[in-house]
Amino acid sequence: MARSTVTALIPSFNEQANMADVLASVAWADEVFVVDSFSADQTVEIAKAAGARVVQHEYVNSATQKNWALPQVTTGWVLIVDADERVTPELRDEILAVLEADGRGDASVQDGYRIGRLNHFLGQRVRYCGWQNDSCLRLFRSEAGKYQDREVHADVEIASGRVGRLRGKLLHYTFVSFAQYMRKFDRYTTWAAGDRARRTRRVGFSHLALRPAGRFLKQYVLKRGFLDGRIGLVVCSLASYSVFMKYAKLLERQLAEKENGRNRR
Repeated sequence: MARSTVTALIPSFNEQANMADVLASVAWADEVFVVDSFSADQTVEIAKAAGARVVQHEYVNSATQKNWALPQVTTGWVLIVDADERVTPELRDEILAVLEADGRGDASVQDGYRIGRLNHFLGQRVRYCGWQNDSCLRLFRSEAGKYQDREVHADVEIASGRVGRLRGKLLHYTFVSFAQYMRKFDRYTTWAAGDRARRTRRVGFSHLALRPAGRFLKQYVLKRGFLDGRIGLVVCSLASYSVFMKYAKLLERQLAEKENGRNRR
């Protein structure tokens, strides 16, 4: 019996620096499907030249974009790969083995699989800082999974089914410069503030002082970020600052809502 088929789904926006390499890492997939957010560089041209199916759709956030694309997948399985990630040969072989087993009707095949990531920051491998346990649910039956309704850091949920874990890894090249980091930082902390607004009715001292400090101590000390040297200090400090900015932006929103309420009286 033939193996089950898989689509590599790649969201993109101005990713010409990454597109050729990520496409090469998933060239073995039955289909490569690029969902582009109207890139202004050569991203689309590179993807089309490599034989990928390309559609363009206005970007709201990562989860919304992927949930829009998932119903358009025509294969039995989907593998989500971000443009700054690479599928290693070991992971490729493991995925193909899962698809072959599924094609045989092997009952041990799960409905979705988490995949670990080997993360890099400013070109350096980050081995600790809490990143050592980083994993995402990225391979799943195309009709079984959907991203959580969250503005940032959403993961796939399998409505009903079993979830396993693969041994192979994704290489993840997060940020190559602080300019790139800060552009995303502003968007992500704004989205995170929106997510947190559902659960935090009033931002207080603990949110602005204790939680950022706690995040730094957790990642730098408990998760041994100090073992990553200077890069570990940078990563943990930025993580702490992102927590502070998330709550600071939520405070800004709450103060504006309070002022608007006064003005309507």
